[in-house]
Amino acid sequence: MTAGIPDYDMLIPPLHTQKAAFSQAFGQRALLTVDTEEEFDWNGEFHPFDYDLDHVRRLAKFQEFCENIGVVPVYLIDWPIANSQIAVEILGDAAKRGTAEIGIQLHPWVNPPHEEEVNAFTSYAGNLPPDLMREKFLRLRDVIHRNFDCAPRIYRAGRYGLGSHSARMLREAGIAIDSSVRSRYDYRKGHGPDYSTHPLWPYWVDEERSLLELPLTTVYWGMLRQLGGILYPWAERFPRLPGLLSRLGLLERIALTPEGISLQDALRGLDIAIDDGLPLLVLSFHSPSLVPGNTPYVNSEEDLDGFYGWLRGVYAYLDMRGVRPTTVSEIVDHVVV
Repeated sequence: MTAGIPDYDMLIPPLHTQKAAFSQAFGQRALLTVDTEEEFDWNGEFHPFDYDLDHVRRLAKFQEFCENIGVVPVYLIDWPIANSQIAVEILGDAAKRGTAEIGIQLHPWVNPPHEEEVNAFTSYAGNLPPDLMREKFLRLRDVIHRNFDCAPRIYRAGRYGLGSHSARMLREAGIAIDSSVRSRYDYRKGHGPDYSTHPLWPYWVDEERSLLELPLTTVYWGMLRQLGGILYPWAERFPRLPGLLSRLGLLERIALTPEGISLQDALRGLDIAIDDGLPLLVLSFHSPSLVPGNTPYVNSEEDLDGFYGWLRGVYAYLDMRGVRPTTVSEIVDHVVV
């Protein structure tokens, strides 16, 4: 760390002075991120070796779909994916052709070294001892570099699990972008971080402007949306209240993901984000959703058709609104340092 240059705690909402700006040519753009990971029971206990990779072959179809609609996805891959020969063939080929990008996603419970007690608390990498988190991260980075012949420039902590030492780890590893902050979500009940008051705008994590944060895009919609940052966290204390507020058109939280968000709702969310002048929209989903039954969001082939329909509809609407797809490389080139 350079003398006099502090590492900001990424769990603390940034100051306004940390807000990032982009070149005029950048305009408004959208980045598609894929949490590319093993299949496991989302409602079960965490286990270092009890998982499957049956959906990996479906990545070829998804990649073809993205190429057909002119989108370059960034695959944030974790340890099991990084060591899958099928994933290397499919995603490595796309990355070499420039039709996909590779990033890092740390699921600590499946990533060696296996020194911690595996439980809900340690499933968030930021809760691990800093040296152990760093060692897991570096092993994953090195495997990706070796197997995919690339140097990833973007990171996402699995389960959005940043910690107070994450910034230092990422800076020392030369990572240019983090996208672990899920703005307007609070994971403290499950031992995770609280991002409920983090902004949607990209911002610099450090004074050197060497690490850029790209929060996942989630907006508030409704008559009370300007008060969403205060009202929604309060409403979440009462199980039925957020749904009631949404049905009344008063307040709704809309994440830009095909997982649990309808196309109609997503289009309303896009309008809010675009009209508010957000320079970069970050969309996301989990790769196991590409096969029915792996996640709560896709339970049938009909659901999967709807999943692809969501992406097709969202990108058609973005094109109509003048928002172009982007890549990590373009973001790095256009951000004002």
